[in-house]
Amino acid sequence: MDNLESFDILPPDELSGISNAGMPNNRNPEADSLRNEIAELSKEGYFFLKGDNISAAVDSFKKILALDDNNNYALVGLGDSARKQHNFSLAADYYNRCLTYHPSNNYALFGLADCYKAMRQYHKAIDIWERYLAHDDQNITVLTRVADAYRKIRDFKNSKELYLRVLEMEKDNPYALIGLGHLHYDFKEYADALYYWMRMYEIGDDKVDIRVLTSIGNCHRKLKTFDKGVPFFERALEMDSNNFYALFGLADCYRGMNMQARSIEYWNKILKNDPHNKVILTRAGDAYRTLGDFKTATEYYEKALNIEFDLYAVLGLALLSKAQGNYDDAIESLARLVQADPKNYRLYIDLADCYEKKGDKKQAVEVLQNCQRQGIRSQIINETLARLQQDA
Repeated sequence: MDNLESFDILPPDELSGISNAGMPNNRNPEADSLRNEIAELSKEGYFFLKGDNISAAVDSFKKILALDDNNNYALVGLGDSARKQHNFSLAADYYNRCLTYHPSNNYALFGLADCYKAMRQYHKAIDIWERYLAHDDQNITVLTRVADAYRKIRDFKNSKELYLRVLEMEKDNPYALIGLGHLHYDFKEYADALYYWMRMYEIGDDKVDIRVLTSIGNCHRKLKTFDKGVPFFERALEMDSNNFYALFGLADCYRGMNMQARSIEYWNKILKNDPHNKVILTRAGDAYRTLGDFKTATEYYEKALNIEFDLYAVLGLALLSKAQGNYDDAIESLARLVQADPKNYRLYIDLADCYEKKGDKKQAVEVLQNCQRQGIRSQIINETLARLQQDA
């Protein structure tokens, strides 16, 4: 969920404070006339900007610059116009030009920071927002944006500190709650993430956002409390019957609950909308294999491989060969997979198991020892190796 829409453009009623930079300080009819002309052009420009008539707004602001080449409202207005058109580089140029002559202009600071954020230059965005907060450290909108930027650069401490500061200022601020949910989830602190998402769910009541529902469901998936995640994904599907995240979440929850037939139902619903999704084809193939439907499982794995190489589809076919007693075929496939992904300990386990089922315990031991030589630490590898060596 995005944090906030773009910051509001300058309200017309604030134009009364228009800069007099570059204009004579003494009061005279000529200066007053120029001042009034610039004020009217500014109001006109922001009126056009609010109405999304960007070209007309730009014309008005450029007319101001012809009269006052460093006018702050014109430069901010041109920055806002470019930002509305997602031309963030041009917008940043205008905001920077404004700040050169008006270093404390909050609108230019906010606009510039927002541009850097849009261009994923988060460190620069943080620097500018910090300058903004030096003038207005109670601005919740800015505080949440700075917290978001810290989250993007994975600075957990500063991000959490700012989100919590917002909650102290405004209890249940949705953007802070959402940010904390994402922050803890990104750092694999799923129980804490669930706490903040559940608070969003509670205050949302009947109007809860579908993304809150799927986020709660995903926390339960990660915590392996699959049965608790199911109702949230189901409610999300009531809101959008084709929502990918809800369909995926339900399929994965049923897979985690070893209810493969139910998981297949949702894998296939995804494939109805996206028949060339090789990840989902492989997941569905795994479910059919687990149910013993080897023919259908093979079809799904081969569909995935026809799209492009997929390690898990090849692994699925190898496990099918193993399940059907075709150990030599399985060994050949698994050995290639080990070369392609030498840090995947599960491949060594299946490969060693094939050798053991063939009666070649010596080779099975060699496979597991090779796994250990890769620096892989796995309790199941250690236990299986110890058992094989004891039986030898």
